[in-house]
Amino acid sequence: MTRGSLHALGVVCGLAAASWLAAAEAPTKLVTAGFSPFVISLGMVAGVFVARWTVPVALKGTGYVFADLGEKPHLIVWAVLAGMLWAVANTLTVFAIRNVGLSVAFPLWNINSLVGLFWGWLLFNELRGAGWARVLAGAVAIVGGACLLAYATSQKSIAAPGGAALGIAAALTAGLLWGTMYIPYRKAYISGMNPLSFVTVFTFGELGTVWALAVVFGGGAQAVIAELGRARPALFWLFLGGFCWVLGDLFQNYATKYVGIARGIPLSNTNQLWGLAWGVLVFGELAGQGTTAHVLVVAGSLLMILGAGAISMAEASESEQASWRAAMERECARYGMDSARVASSLMGEDPLAREKPGRRWWEVAIAAAAVALFVWLAAGATHQPLAVNLWWMTVLLLLTFACLIVCGRMLWKRTRFS
Repeated sequence: MTRGSLHALGVVCGLAAASWLAAAEAPTKLVTAGFSPFVISLGMVAGVFVARWTVPVALKGTGYVFADLGEKPHLIVWAVLAGMLWAVANTLTVFAIRNVGLSVAFPLWNINSLVGLFWGWLLFNELRGAGWARVLAGAVAIVGGACLLAYATSQKSIAAPGGAALGIAAALTAGLLWGTMYIPYRKAYISGMNPLSFVTVFTFGELGTVWALAVVFGGGAQAVIAELGRARPALFWLFLGGFCWVLGDLFQNYATKYVGIARGIPLSNTNQLWGLAWGVLVFGELAGQGTTAHVLVVAGSLLMILGAGAISMAEASESEQASWRAAMERECARYGMDSARVASSLMGEDPLAREKPGRRWWEVAIAAAAVALFVWLAAGATHQPLAVNLWWMTVLLLLTFACLIVCGRMLWKRTRFS
């Protein structure tokens, strides 16, 4: 597979990730129905935990995942750390959505593209030799768009405790944490780890951290369990949101593997356009706001998207690819890995699959348990007090599934999910 085709695959993965990451955030609107942000986050992460086990098992099997982890045990702690950072950031996004709404919070926390760009340049030799004018222009556009959106938010009347200031701070802090989370991502993939293996371990850091946050700030374990019981009719939607997030995160991981965090993350951050669509078209956010607020939100979102596109469309030059190889060889030397095997993985091949790790009988049990859990939650689900536009929701869901089919087919055809 040529580097150019890998770049195209990474771009498609980043764009597909955007659609699913946006869809995953829609159920967090339930925070406006009176549920605690910590319970919302815990319910969503529980769905993430289930999905992060079942999707890799279905695609590769537990034998493959355990063999991959066994080859690179030093990455396990990095995966757990990444999960912990994700969990805190995800909880903060719930506060942001409660206070400033989905359509505005999305672009604010997407400053993670700037943070990820910086770490990619500093730690993994990305953007060395790339066109600095394009990169700088993209970065300025992203910051400018965030400022426009923050200003638009400050004009909005907010009833939640802390108002717009708390929502803005929560969204920006989430962006900082998510941007830093991509360090373990890139470290894993220049070491040749399969994204399916990485996310399986990742989820332990997520679930443990969100549970700890809920217990500490939610009045103890008994109080959290009691509130989960009260939220039982809405848990299905939160689990579903978690499952959607995993699909988006997997595509984002593949984008990070094949085009780096400096390019892959801005591409996945086009989810702000999807988030704007969900917030405005489905949930009716910004209804009743003045023309100025609408113009600022749309202009800020478009400006940030143009900036992310300018950064991400700069394909890696020969000199930058040499810098990537140097970073890979550094990791191989540090941890005693086979550099030829790792290089093969980075080119979309799957050397571990050639060894044909066997399937296990319990994989059927894992899938059956996941399906049973979703059926049980669906049986107890009830309509929530949220006004939605069903026509627009259907349109967005169909487009989201189209992204899944197209990108999933490309990944299978070109890499067999390597």
